[in-house]
Amino acid sequence: MGRGGERREKLGAGQVIPWSEVEKHSSRDDRWIVIDGHVYDVTEWSKKHPGGAKLLGHYAGQDATEAFGAFHTNLDHVKKYLKPIHVGPVEGYVDHEMNKDFRKLKETAIRMKLFEPSYVFYSVTLGHILVLQVLAYLVFLWYGVHFWTVVASLIMYSTAQTQAGWLHHDFGHLSVFKDSKSNHYFHHFILTFFKGCSSSWWNNLHYQHHAKPNVMNKDPDVRLEKLFVVGDVMPVQVVFIIINANFLEKSFEVTSSHYYFFSVGPPLLFPVYFQFMLFRFQITRRLWKELSICLMYYIIHFYLHIPLLGVGGAVAHYFTMRCLESHWFTWVSQSNHIPMDIKADEASPWLKLQLNATCDIEKSFFNDWFTGHLNHQIEHHLFPTMPRHNLYKVAPLVKSLCEKHDIPYIVKPLGQAFVDIVKSLKSSGDLWQETYNEFHCH
Repeated sequence: MGRGGERREKLGAGQVIPWSEVEKHSSRDDRWIVIDGHVYDVTEWSKKHPGGAKLLGHYAGQDATEAFGAFHTNLDHVKKYLKPIHVGPVEGYVDHEMNKDFRKLKETAIRMKLFEPSYVFYSVTLGHILVLQVLAYLVFLWYGVHFWTVVASLIMYSTAQTQAGWLHHDFGHLSVFKDSKSNHYFHHFILTFFKGCSSSWWNNLHYQHHAKPNVMNKDPDVRLEKLFVVGDVMPVQVVFIIINANFLEKSFEVTSSHYYFFSVGPPLLFPVYFQFMLFRFQITRRLWKELSICLMYYIIHFYLHIPLLGVGGAVAHYFTMRCLESHWFTWVSQSNHIPMDIKADEASPWLKLQLNATCDIEKSFFNDWFTGHLNHQIEHHLFPTMPRHNLYKVAPLVKSLCEKHDIPYIVKPLGQAFVDIVKSLKSSGDLWQETYNEFHCH
């Protein structure tokens, strides 16, 4: 029995738990979370949790009520798993007014049927992806291998793979089908077989991102501290790492991160970093079945393309396609987050947590398609299980709630959002340099 279980026995079943006691249970081997004013010992359950142990760990010692409601589509079913690990009610539990208003907003969205998916929309989305994927290969068979057919193939192939990335994201968030099993099946098929990636790896990282967006040491998307510094807090912290550990030489300054971002970030994220990390994850976790399905994508790709392009050509074709996809994904995904607040965990209410870390991009037919509706990032983060084609419909309600609680609701043009990525990197790099000079001189 872990330390959390021992303390639970000492306290006695059903005993009122003070917050000071809850906050003590925030370590890897001792995790308590609060849901609806009740304490649950998730120390052992976190090891079996479908979203990964780290996801629960990010809320250890904190109120996880809104996160719990956001990630699960069938709360009555999930609550059955809570009964055996119930510790007791929280002493003097006070429900935040902001959280009450947010839950009312969600109830309104449910009554408006905004959590109901359009199967026509998702069928058309899947259909255009499959057509592009097939045409990317057939263009070689029909017209031979020429410069223009290579370019056409790469455009169609990278578009199909990027759009498949947005689609698997919907299935991964359980926003397409009523039952989780169907969502998981299609998520696994598209991401693992159709894209050659790892659905388990994605789940492990992405749900952490949604649980604590832009929170240092919790959001995996802002853990590249040794290469890129972002926000107003991380640059100062990294200076101490560099000075104490001599991690970087003076000639390689983080102030230039907005320059080498273009050569290191977007082009290499998918074909190098993600490629290595997903296989590492599958092998270290011994996910042999998933790995074998993942490898089928590469076998099929090279089986079809080597006879047409040769070994070197097939490899170059694949690598170039992934570079194009990587650019597309990186610019879209970072445009909503990098320019926003990035700091340590403050256990903020759900609405404030998500709005501090996200912004929207203006709605248009192109922007919706180009970003996979992630231009409505605020609404997606607040309601991750809402079908993406309905996100814009709940936006006016979210904006009104933000105005009530004096929380900035930011909407940008697409081009401005891209420019702000570079501005943010430059600003953070300048802050790093200023702090470095101050402490280095002393």
